[in-house]
Amino acid sequence: MKPSLALGAVLSAAALAAAVLSLIWMPYDITQLAIAQKLQPPSLAHWAGTDHFGRDIASMLMAGARTSLAVALVAVGIGVGVGVPLGLSAAALRGSWLDEVMMRGNDLIFAFPSLVIAILITAVFGPSATNAIIAIGIFNIPVFARVARAGALSLWTLDYIRAAQVAGKGRARISAEHILPNIANLLIVQGTIQFSLGILAEAGLSYVGLGAQPPTASWGRMLAEAQTMVTLAPHVALAPGLAIVVTVLGLNLLGDGLRDALDPRLRGRVA
Repeated sequence: MKPSLALGAVLSAAALAAAVLSLIWMPYDITQLAIAQKLQPPSLAHWAGTDHFGRDIASMLMAGARTSLAVALVAVGIGVGVGVPLGLSAAALRGSWLDEVMMRGNDLIFAFPSLVIAILITAVFGPSATNAIIAIGIFNIPVFARVARAGALSLWTLDYIRAAQVAGKGRARISAEHILPNIANLLIVQGTIQFSLGILAEAGLSYVGLGAQPPTASWGRMLAEAQTMVTLAPHVALAPGLAIVVTVLGLNLLGDGLRDALDPRLRGRVA
C-alpha cells in the first residue's frame, strides 16, 4: 500500500470515528454554557480549550465532524444517484437530444462556481443543513454525469459490448451489467474528491450563516464565531481550521491513492 493511501485512510478514518463516537459519547454537553470557563487554553480537562461560551471545543469538533460528514455524504449520494444514470443514458444514446441537453446543462452549471450556486439556493430557500445538502448535491449531479458519460463512451466501442448487443441485450441492460462495473473505479475516485469538496462547501456555507444553524455544531460556524478572537484566543479558530484541513487532506490523499490502486495503467509504477 502506498504511504499516501495509508495516510489518507488513517486521517479519513479518524474523522469518521470522531463523527460516529459523537453519536454515543462526547466529553462535554455542547448545549450547556459555562461562561466562567470561557476561552480557556487547551488542558487536561479541555483537550482543545473552550470557546467564548465556555463550551468544550473538542466536543464541538466531534459534533461538527458528524454534521460535515453527513452533509457531504448525502450530497455525494444525490450526485451519484442522479448523475450516474443520466451519464450512462447519455452515453448509450450519444448524439441524441438527451445527450445534447445533458451536456449543455452541465456547461450551464459549470459556468458558475459551486459555492455561488449553493449560496444562491440556500439564500432563496433559507439557511439550514438540509438546504445545504440539496445545494451541494445539485452541483454534484453534473460532475458525476460527466464522469459516467466519459467513462461509458470509451467502452461502447469495445468488442465485448458489441457482442452483448449482438446477443440481443438492450442498451439499459448493457449499461447496468457491463458499463457500470467497469467505470466503478472512476466513480469511486471522483466520489472521494467530491466528498472532500462537500466538506469545504458545507464549512463555507456555515461560515457565512447559510449552513447548519444553532444548536447544530459546524466547523464553518465555529470559524465564523472565532474570527474576532484570533489574537485573544487563537486556539478557538485553530482547532476547527485544522479539523477541516486534516479531513480534506485525508480524503484527497485517499482519492489519489485509490486512483493509483484502481487504475491498471498506474499499478506498475513505483510508489
